[in-house]
Amino acid sequence: MSKKGHIIKTVDPDSIADQLELEAGDAVISIDGRELEDIFDYEYYINNESILMVVKKKNGEEWELEIENQYEDLGITFENGLMSEYRTCRNNCIFCFIDQMPPGMRETLYFKDDDSRLSFLQGNYVTLTNMSDHDINRIIEFKLAPINISVHTTNPVLRCKMLHNRFAGESLSKIDQLYEAEIPMNGQIVLCKGVNDGKELERTIKDLAKYLPHMKSVSIVPVGVSKFREGLYPLEALNEDDARNVIETVERWQKKLYKTYGNHFIHVSDEFYILAGLAMPEEKRYDGYIQLENGVGMTRQLEEEVIGVLKKLKGDKQVEEISIATGKLAAPYIKDLVEKITKKFPGRKVHVYTITNVFFGEHITVAGLITGQDLTSQLKGKELGSRLLLPECMFRSGEEVFLDDLTRTDVQNALQVQVDIVKSSGQDLVQAVLGPVKENLASYDGYELKEISYE
Repeated sequence: MSKKGHIIKTVDPDSIADQLELEAGDAVISIDGRELEDIFDYEYYINNESILMVVKKKNGEEWELEIENQYEDLGITFENGLMSEYRTCRNNCIFCFIDQMPPGMRETLYFKDDDSRLSFLQGNYVTLTNMSDHDINRIIEFKLAPINISVHTTNPVLRCKMLHNRFAGESLSKIDQLYEAEIPMNGQIVLCKGVNDGKELERTIKDLAKYLPHMKSVSIVPVGVSKFREGLYPLEALNEDDARNVIETVERWQKKLYKTYGNHFIHVSDEFYILAGLAMPEEKRYDGYIQLENGVGMTRQLEEEVIGVLKKLKGDKQVEEISIATGKLAAPYIKDLVEKITKKFPGRKVHVYTITNVFFGEHITVAGLITGQDLTSQLKGKELGSRLLLPECMFRSGEEVFLDDLTRTDVQNALQVQVDIVKSSGQDLVQAVLGPVKENLASYDGYELKEISYE
């Protein structure tokens, strides 16, 4: 790849690259005499006042360009976002959800990535087993951060068992290297009943706390157990007592660590509190929602946002009947938020429907794993009103396609109702429930009126 160069996909109008007459199909060969391994080499080497770039034009000509860029972006997007091949996972983790997928689904759903570059670019979690000393040194040299690490346990022997990789234990030493280089990190623990819970969890929290302040946070998420586990390691879904025990452990450590570091550090995902039947922690316990992508604090943040938006809005006299569908996990909280909205806007009648995950099994309760077929079969004949609201997480990123390849249009046609996709914020939820409004809404600090009025 590097010898042939990295093919340009697009050039931003009026950018430096555009002014230099670069175009789609050209290939960047080198910068300052260095061939480019991947996107990080490119980003690092262009970050200078002046650079010498060699480009092979699509007509075969080779250009040598002296660029005075004053640390600006050149305006180039490459055909391959990483500028190299994606690294697939070498582990065979006992809890891997991809191994619990049924056959016959789209090919991309079976790809396991374990690429440190995606950890930096997209927030993916990596096990470190796929990383060489060269990779670690590049992270340190380029100061890539944060690096998100799937730890699961700090017991080397147990980690080898959980990842089914004989190098998984010794790869933990890479955390020490990142810590010594002061590279910001986040950690993740997939909790498996009878495997890395109890005393093992205590050990892991204690060991990871030693990496403060450079390890910023650690999240604990429950293992997902689908009905497609034939031939896999026997795992059980967590119950209420399990969830309460984990919460007790975590909250004890939070109090201890906050006194020393001013950081709660260790967090559990919202599922634990829901499963335990306990109220969500107050907002300040989430340390700025640093682990939001792992489902830590999403419920609390959504509630705080909805309350904040409603305080600034006037009620109106509009009337509409609509519906919302979500997973078992979020449904009780969505119902509570909808009640808050309709109390101020009584003309709205909102049906909130809980979708049982028949496709993957009833232990899977998150909205993001609901299929189009489960949705349509369980909403057939229900009162849906003029619109059906669905959370954005039900769809493939950037598209309108469910996990089973049914589309938004398929669901609309099957249920004969308009489907609106709702983003994750409280403002988005309120706006989606209210729909297009005719009356003036109150202006308020922190939000733009045009984003919520639909006028």
